[in-house]
Amino acid sequence: MSCKMTIKSRATVVTVFLFLLLSPMLISSSNDGMVRIGLKKRKLDQVNRIAEQGNSKEGGTLRSPLRKYYLHNNLGDTEDIDIVSLKNYMDAQYFGEIGVGTPSQKFTVIFDTGSSNLWVPSSKCYLSVACYFHSKFKSSDSSTYKKNGKSAEIHYGTGAISGFFSRDHVKVGDLVVKDQDFIEATREPSITFLAAKFDGILGLGFKEISVGDATPVWYNMVNQGLIKEPVFSFWLNRNIEGEEGGEIVFGGVDSSHYKGQHTYVPVTQKGYWQFEMADVLIGNETTGFCASGCSAIADSGTSLLAGPTTVITQINHAIGASGVVSQECKTIVGQYGKTILEMLMTEAKPQKICSQIGFCTFDGTHGVRMGIESVVDEAKDKSSGGLHDAMCTACEMAVVWMQNQLTRNQTEDQILNYVNELCDRIPSPMGESAVDCNSLSSMPRVSFTIGGKVFDLAPEQYVLKVGEGGASQCISGFTALDVAPPRGPLWILGDIFMGKYHTVFDYGNQRVGFAEAA
Repeated sequence: MSCKMTIKSRATVVTVFLFLLLSPMLISSSNDGMVRIGLKKRKLDQVNRIAEQGNSKEGGTLRSPLRKYYLHNNLGDTEDIDIVSLKNYMDAQYFGEIGVGTPSQKFTVIFDTGSSNLWVPSSKCYLSVACYFHSKFKSSDSSTYKKNGKSAEIHYGTGAISGFFSRDHVKVGDLVVKDQDFIEATREPSITFLAAKFDGILGLGFKEISVGDATPVWYNMVNQGLIKEPVFSFWLNRNIEGEEGGEIVFGGVDSSHYKGQHTYVPVTQKGYWQFEMADVLIGNETTGFCASGCSAIADSGTSLLAGPTTVITQINHAIGASGVVSQECKTIVGQYGKTILEMLMTEAKPQKICSQIGFCTFDGTHGVRMGIESVVDEAKDKSSGGLHDAMCTACEMAVVWMQNQLTRNQTEDQILNYVNELCDRIPSPMGESAVDCNSLSSMPRVSFTIGGKVFDLAPEQYVLKVGEGGASQCISGFTALDVAPPRGPLWILGDIFMGKYHTVFDYGNQRVGFAEAA
């Protein structure tokens, strides 16, 4: 028998210090053989927004809300499919309910394809305020608990947790995974976890990134023969007015969740669900950055859509998003813009230009920020290293933008003016940029080329609306994330993308599939 948890809608007002735990409201059976457990659902409001913006600062950079806590054949009969409902929290957090121990102690967790461990708060968490607003695991109440005790620590983009490993049975839908290693969190220092509407995280990534080499819950589902097909799939309901937040299906694919056929691409590097992605388009125009290929990750634990600053800035410019003016960028354009253009027109290698000018060094394939090398000479002025980093980054972005404009036969003045405008659209260090809610109809589509197919996002799909009525605000669903080669350039296709495209994680064939969500 499969288990389907459906989400019921209920409007609430939430404050930072009031956390209403998810709880079963109704258990009923129907003639389709599925058990439905109703869960509460909340909309995004301004109070929630303030709470989200209170995330911890790490390295001086606020990462809200990049990570919520920092991605055709029926592949199984209904008897072999288990479905767990996902609750939609402000179109930025999707979470469902699991149980730990015997009898089962209930927790709401984010099903996160961008990590691989399971953790829940521990009853031994005494010093973190966040623990007092969430369900806590009490090992003495479980007859199947097995002590481990090994210490553990996990760092996310918006916070960190620490604690120790334990072993017990974990219930996901109707499935009971026996002897699962998980982390009891005894320290949740970030306000992220205080304001969060979830208790813990259930990672669905590969074991290669599992802290403590713990076997992920998903692996044990497969190894213990609990599902017929080693496949799970996500349907995320982006309609915040809808009753359902979405569903994650373990052991197969629900054909009612998508339209047409899935486009599959192979996993290129195990750890995250990583694959190759080609060009990124704004309207029908190439951004010129990923034409030769970029890596991407399908990550259900990331709220927004993250990519290289170079492209995100172009997108922000096209949609009128207000970021932070980069003085370094304007300095590069003002003092060296004509020089860069001349070098590009004389067919100099673009990846060498910034090192030839002196802002970066060159390692044989691409520019390397001088600030990285300055780490070995920390006795010298550290601020100089930071400045070199910023200037190198600004130069590299300017080269890409100018090269892209040259292919469109623009004049020198047109190119320099355009690049100067882009400098004004460099994403905010806060990780998000505001847009005009009344301008959605004039914004372009943004498209991603995956497996030879173009996947579009309309403005209504990549802009998040905060609040209602006259107090409403809109933010761009795109945020900057720069990952250096060889791992990067890297895109993280989070809930904004997965909301538009039903996503299949095919563990058996080591591939990821996308189809338009129904």
